[in-house]
Amino acid sequence: MNILKLLKPKAVIDYVYDDATVRQAIEKMRNHGFTSIPVINRSGEYVKALAEGDFMYFMLDNNIFDVRGLEHYRISEIPRRVRSTPVSVAATVDELVLLAMNQNFVPVIDDRKVFIGIVTRRDILQYCHTFLKENGEAAE
Repeated sequence: MNILKLLKPKAVIDYVYDDATVRQAIEKMRNHGFTSIPVINRSGEYVKALAEGDFMYFMLDNNIFDVRGLEHYRISEIPRRVRSTPVSVAATVDELVLLAMNQNFVPVIDDRKVFIGIVTRRDILQYCHTFLKENGEAAE
Protein backbone atom coordinates (compact mmCIF):
# COMPACT_ATOMS: atom_id res chain seq x y z
CA MET A 1 0.00 0.00 0.00
CA ASN A 2 1.12 3.54 -0.72
CA ILE A 3 1.66 5.39 2.58
CA LEU A 4 0.33 8.59 1.03
CA LYS A 5 -3.14 7.19 1.73
CA LEU A 6 -2.39 7.54 5.45
CA LEU A 7 -0.64 10.91 5.19
CA LYS A 8 -1.89 14.01 6.96
CA PRO A 9 -0.48 16.70 4.65
CA LYS A 10 1.57 19.59 5.97
CA ALA A 11 -1.25 21.97 4.98
CA VAL A 12 -3.63 20.48 7.56
CA ILE A 13 -1.32 19.87 10.53
CA ASP A 14 0.52 22.15 12.91
CA TYR A 15 4.28 22.43 12.97
CA VAL A 16 6.80 25.06 14.04
CA TYR A 17 9.81 26.58 12.36
CA ASP A 18 13.18 26.08 14.00
CA ASP A 19 13.60 29.86 14.36
CA ALA A 20 10.35 30.26 16.34
CA THR A 21 10.59 31.05 20.03
CA VAL A 22 10.24 28.23 22.51
CA ARG A 23 7.23 30.03 23.97
CA GLN A 24 5.47 30.08 20.57
CA ALA A 25 5.94 26.34 20.21
CA ILE A 26 4.73 25.55 23.72
CA GLU A 27 1.66 27.72 23.26
CA LYS A 28 0.84 26.07 19.93
CA MET A 29 1.15 22.64 21.50
CA ARG A 30 -0.94 23.64 24.52
CA ASN A 31 -3.71 25.28 22.48
CA HIS A 32 -4.11 22.16 20.33
CA GLY A 33 -3.49 19.54 23.02
CA PHE A 34 -0.41 18.09 21.34
CA THR A 35 2.23 16.09 23.16
CA SER A 36 4.79 16.57 20.39
CA ILE A 37 5.20 18.70 17.29
CA PRO A 38 7.30 18.55 14.10
CA VAL A 39 9.96 21.22 13.55
CA ILE A 40 10.99 22.34 10.07
CA ASN A 41 13.39 24.96 8.74
CA ARG A 42 12.46 27.85 6.45
CA SER A 43 13.45 25.74 3.42
CA GLY A 44 10.73 23.27 4.41
CA GLU A 45 13.12 20.51 5.47
CA TYR A 46 12.27 18.34 8.46
CA VAL A 47 14.57 19.13 11.40
CA LYS A 48 13.21 17.21 14.39
CA ALA A 49 10.18 16.61 16.55
CA LEU A 50 9.92 18.05 20.03
CA ALA A 51 7.91 16.50 22.84
CA GLU A 52 6.66 17.91 26.12
CA GLY A 53 9.60 16.34 27.92
CA ASP A 54 12.08 18.15 25.68
CA PHE A 55 10.61 21.48 26.76
CA MET A 56 10.55 20.45 30.41
CA TYR A 57 14.20 19.40 30.42
CA PHE A 58 15.18 22.57 28.56
CA MET A 59 13.44 24.72 31.14
CA LEU A 60 14.96 22.85 34.06
CA ASP A 61 18.46 22.84 32.55
CA ASN A 62 18.26 26.62 31.99
CA ASN A 63 16.52 27.48 35.29
CA ILE A 64 13.48 28.89 33.50
CA PHE A 65 10.37 28.77 35.66
CA ASP A 66 8.14 31.23 33.82
CA VAL A 67 6.86 30.86 30.27
CA ARG A 68 7.83 34.47 29.56
CA GLY A 69 11.47 33.47 29.97
CA LEU A 70 11.06 31.22 26.93
CA GLU A 71 10.64 34.20 24.60
CA HIS A 72 14.43 34.62 24.57
CA TYR A 73 15.15 31.13 23.21
CA ARG A 74 14.66 29.62 19.77
CA ILE A 75 13.45 26.11 19.00
CA SER A 76 16.83 25.40 17.41
CA GLU A 77 18.40 25.72 20.89
CA ILE A 78 16.45 22.79 22.32
CA PRO A 79 18.49 19.61 22.08
CA ARG A 80 16.86 16.57 20.57
CA ARG A 81 16.48 13.96 23.32
CA VAL A 82 14.72 11.32 21.25
CA ARG A 83 15.16 11.00 17.51
CA SER A 84 11.91 11.03 15.56
CA THR A 85 12.99 9.40 12.34
CA PRO A 86 11.33 10.58 9.12
CA VAL A 87 10.53 8.28 6.22
CA SER A 88 10.52 8.82 2.49
CA VAL A 89 7.26 8.83 0.55
CA ALA A 90 8.40 5.47 -0.80
CA ALA A 91 8.40 3.85 2.67
CA THR A 92 6.35 0.76 3.38
CA VAL A 93 3.65 0.29 5.98
CA ASP A 94 6.03 -2.14 7.73
CA GLU A 95 8.54 0.71 8.17
CA LEU A 96 5.78 2.94 9.55
CA VAL A 97 4.69 0.30 12.05
CA LEU A 98 8.24 -0.19 13.34
CA LEU A 99 8.80 3.54 13.79
CA ALA A 100 5.37 4.16 15.31
CA MET A 101 6.21 1.84 18.18
CA ASN A 102 8.46 4.59 19.55
CA GLN A 103 7.01 7.76 17.99
CA ASN A 104 3.61 9.50 18.26
CA PHE A 105 3.79 10.22 14.56
CA VAL A 106 6.10 9.45 11.65
CA PRO A 107 7.28 12.49 9.66
CA VAL A 108 7.23 12.00 5.89
CA ILE A 109 9.68 13.71 3.55
CA ASP A 110 9.97 13.83 -0.23
CA ASP A 111 13.05 13.07 -2.33
CA ARG A 112 14.43 16.56 -1.64
CA LYS A 113 14.13 15.99 2.15
CA VAL A 114 11.24 18.48 2.29
CA PHE A 115 8.65 17.78 4.97
CA ILE A 116 5.29 16.90 3.40
CA GLY A 117 3.29 15.71 6.41
CA ILE A 118 2.91 13.05 9.06
CA VAL A 119 1.36 9.65 9.57
CA THR A 120 -0.03 9.31 13.06
CA ARG A 121 0.27 6.21 15.22
CA ARG A 122 -3.53 6.15 15.40
CA ASP A 123 -3.88 6.04 11.59
CA ILE A 124 -1.31 3.25 11.37
CA LEU A 125 -3.13 1.20 14.00
CA GLN A 126 -6.47 1.84 12.28
CA TYR A 127 -5.00 0.64 8.97
CA CYS A 128 -3.59 -2.51 10.63
CA HIS A 129 -6.90 -3.25 12.37
CA THR A 130 -8.87 -2.85 9.14
CA PHE A 131 -6.37 -4.99 7.23
CA LEU A 132 -6.57 -7.79 9.81
CA LYS A 133 -10.35 -7.62 9.98
CA GLU A 134 -10.69 -7.78 6.18
CA ASN A 135 -8.38 -10.77 6.05
CA GLY A 136 -10.15 -12.67 8.85
CA GLU A 137 -7.22 -12.39 11.24
CA ALA A 138 -8.57 -9.90 13.80
CA ALA A 139 -8.91 -11.10 17.36
CA GLU A 140 -12.51 -11.56 18.46
